[in-house]
Amino acid sequence: MTRTAPREGIFAAKPGPGAATAALGSDDLIELLFFAYRDFVGDPDRILAAYGFGRAHHRVLHFVDRYPGLTIAELLDILRITKQSLNRVLKDLIGQGYVAQKPGSSDRRQRLLYCTDSGAGLAADLTRVQARRLARALAAPDARGSPEDFLMAMIEPEDRPAVQRLMARRGAGGCGARGEGA
Repeated sequence: MTRTAPREGIFAAKPGPGAATAALGSDDLIELLFFAYRDFVGDPDRILAAYGFGRAHHRVLHFVDRYPGLTIAELLDILRITKQSLNRVLKDLIGQGYVAQKPGSSDRRQRLLYCTDSGAGLAADLTRVQARRLARALAAPDARGSPEDFLMAMIEPEDRPAVQRLMARRGAGGCGARGEGA
């Protein structure tokens, strides 16, 4: 039996104690996560804007579509938002015909949430653009090298040089890494 060398990066053997702290000591991973998130949510944001919806609408549609019959309480627990915020978003989605609510069968006070056909279609469109971005990032030649490489692959290709230039500025002389100094 032939042994292969352990793979580096995200697929490496389980790191020892303190390795996670050392890896996260770098601001690069956190910074790249911000940029990757910006682009990951930017795709559906552009679609949602045409409907007058925002990210909260997207999150509600996502979970209601995947878990038909979800209760308000369950959705509040998943999203960790206030009841007031959820009610505002649900009012929009119900009023425009994307979500329907039905009373519970055992407890008529319970409100069960379901996507309508148009709500399911919109949820599918939003998922499709995000799945496409993930697939492109996972297919990138260097995406499996490290978490940083994967996150860089999540960023729009034309924006990557600007992100790299910005990150290279950190710690490049001046008043110190945190902007301190005289």
